[in-house]
Amino acid sequence: MNETILTPILDILDILGIAVFALSGALIAARERQSFVTMGFFALVTGVGGGTVRDLLIGAPVFWMFDPWVAPVCLGMAVIAWNFPGRIWDGRLFFYADGAGLAAFAVLGTAKALAYGIPPVPALLMGVFTGVAGGIIRDVVAGRPTVIMQPQIYLTAALLASTITAAGSFLAELFRFTETIAWAVAFAVGFVVRLGAIQFRWRWPTYGKLRRRAAAETAAQMDALVEPEAAESPVMQDSGEAAFEERDPHAS
Repeated sequence: MNETILTPILDILDILGIAVFALSGALIAARERQSFVTMGFFALVTGVGGGTVRDLLIGAPVFWMFDPWVAPVCLGMAVIAWNFPGRIWDGRLFFYADGAGLAAFAVLGTAKALAYGIPPVPALLMGVFTGVAGGIIRDVVAGRPTVIMQPQIYLTAALLASTITAAGSFLAELFRFTETIAWAVAFAVGFVVRLGAIQFRWRWPTYGKLRRRAAAETAAQMDALVEPEAAESPVMQDSGEAAFEERDPHAS
């Protein structure tokens, strides 16, 4: 592995992302009333899924195969979800945990791809994949709709965090400051955007809604064109009939 990636803040983001994603996977299994073994499986798959996809794509050793702490952290999250009452996880705490993992993995994925010599644009896409792949695997295995198939600000938060990470790495080299600042800012922006989407229900307009809006605007434009023509048509004041009226030749 390229040792330049092993910096303290990235280690923290790595563990944070693994832990909160593992917790989200265990909570999904808990909501489905599954056994502890299934909860542990969901925790592991969700915690390492995004990083595994990233490492395979960039040609790096799969991280959790050589780290003795990853699997215990995932199983520890399953233990926490199993032993604490379900009401603790009700409400928005699950989505907050998922948002923190999303931002952390987006930053880590981009930074690691850059460290392995991946160009900036593919590197930031690796950050997005790292952030969302674990959640996609979790939802597909659980047989539930994935969050990326809903008009939420989710992919956007990962994309922002990844873009700031890639741009920050370039600026850090240009202006001689530490990349740690860029990584911290990227995580904060991604997490805050995701929290805002949860708190204020930010949504992107959907394709069908855009089509309906466009159709309504077109209809309004056509009405605006027709109304002046109707106003210019001469009307007979005495009978109230139009100057020309098409009649049925067979009518009596």
